Amino acid sequence: MNMVQYIVFINLIGFFIMAADKYKAKHRKWRIAESTIWFISIIGGAIGTTAGMRLFRHKTKHRSFRYGLPLIAAIEAMTCIIFYL
Repeated sequence: MNMVQYIVFINLIGFFIMAADKYKAKHRKWRIAESTIWFISIIGGAIGTTAGMRLFRHKTKHRSFRYGLPLIAAIEAMTCIIFYL
């Protein structure tokens, strides 16, 4: 798996984790740990988790998520741009 495939894959995982956790929250089921969401974001999935957070309106009341995920996503995006230019 090359780097581009990894970035796409991990961001899809981040996006779907947010979707799954929102579904579980609505149906009062066992939730995905916040540490798991942060871990996926830090290892490259912040763009996907941020997109999921915004699209599903999930974790938007948590300041750490509302500001932290977009910050990590911006850093990851800049890193990708710099690395591939």
